This record gives sequence, C-alpha cells and structure tokens, in this order.
Amino acid sequence: MNIITALAVSVGLLGGLATYAFLADHLGLGLQIWAAFLAWGCFYHCGGKTDGLRATVFGNLWGVLMALVTLIVISQTGVANSLTLPVWAGICVAVGVGLMILGSQISIFSSIPAAVYGYAAAVAFALLWGPGLNNLLDPSLQNPAVIIAISMIIGGILGYISEMFAGTLAKN
Repeated sequence: MNIITALAVSVGLLGGLATYAFLADHLGLGLQIWAAFLAWGCFYHCGGKTDGLRATVFGNLWGVLMALVTLIVISQTGVANSLTLPVWAGICVAVGVGLMILGSQISIFSSIPAAVYGYAAAVAFALLWGPGLNNLLDPSLQNPAVIIAISMIIGGILGYISEMFAGTLAKN
C-alpha cells in the first residue's frame, strides 16, 4: 500500500475513533475534538516522528500558556474599564503574542506555528465556551486552557500513532 493510502486509512480510522471518544465523553472531561485535530495536523506540519511530536506538544502548550496569561490580563485587571475593551485587548494581544514569538528562541518552544495554533485554540474556546473567561485561574477542567491543553496533547499523540500505523500499513 502506498503511504498516502496508508495515511488515509490510519488517520481516517483513528480520527473516527477519536471523534467517538471525545464526543461520547464517558469520563466527563469536556475535551475538544477540533483542538485535537489541530494538534494532529500540527504534528505533521512539524515534520512528524519524535521531533515533530515534541515540537507540537511543547509549541502548543507554550501558545496555550501565553493565551491564558493574555486572557487573564485582559479580563481580570480592570484596565479595560478605563481604556475600553478593544484598546486594552489589542495592547494585551500585541504584548502576549510578541512574547510568545520571542519565546521561540528557547529551543523547546521553537515551533512558532505550533505556538500560534495553541494560542488560537485556547483563545477561541475561552471566548466561545460559556463559562470560559470565568474560570481562567481554576486549575481544573473548568478552565478552558486546561481543556485545550489536554485535547492538543492527545491530538499530537494521535498524530504520532497515526504515522506509525501508516508506516506499518505501507510496508505490507
């Protein structure tokens, strides 16, 4: 079997199983399949293999952390009341994203795209999920950053597994 066909089978099967597991949510974790798929794609974008998994997981987590800090500063400091939310959020995002990119000079956080995916996913979920901004300081599954971080770690791991499975299929 050629590698593209093997990847189609591997990613298709694992993607279907992951979707079922995330949506059935038998453990009540509230994990987000779309964030897992973002990280899964990021794994391939980062070159796959062990190095791609490392770059994906640490890059995504760096982005999630920077998004969390940015959202906390925007929503918890009260400065938006005097500057207006659009002005304060713009300033905070400019600084937060700038620091996130500067962090890519640390080798473990060097994948800028992976950090951007993590940042975007965390901000999107926090803004769109009802209780999102209310639980930014809560170290639990009520914190949107925690949910996205776990979802993206799983997505990166699924990318790694799908690559290994596709490799096995392609050899046969």
